[in-house]
Amino acid sequence: QVQLVESGGGLVQAGTSLRLSCRDSGRTTSFIRMGWFRQAPGKEREFVGGIGWSDRSTWYADSVKGRFTISRYNAKNTVYLQMNSLNPEVTAVYYCAADVISGASWEYWGQGTQVTVSS
Repeated sequence: QVQLVESGGGLVQAGTSLRLSCRDSGRTTSFIRMGWFRQAPGKEREFVGGIGWSDRSTWYADSVKGRFTISRYNAKNTVYLQMNSLNPEVTAVYYCAADVISGASWEYWGQGTQVTVSS
């Protein structure tokens, strides 16, 4: 069973970097893709980026291209979100999501980790 657990969030200053981690504690071995979403206060959840599990292809929302990078560590069933040049506008709860079925639409979700960027 997929069990996604995010970590790495916190309170940081603008201009700094932060790396979020998402680990599947359920030891799933057949992901199709994993991704990151975020939800800022008073806003809808939005897509940040994703990674294909087999080919490591990545894709990003335009708002984070060039500043955020997604990678994965297959042996630990972990995906990372490296966030650079942070600004207060990225303050949100960041969620990890995953699919194990091709064509599915983000079947599994973590509980989220709070990222707060102070100016």
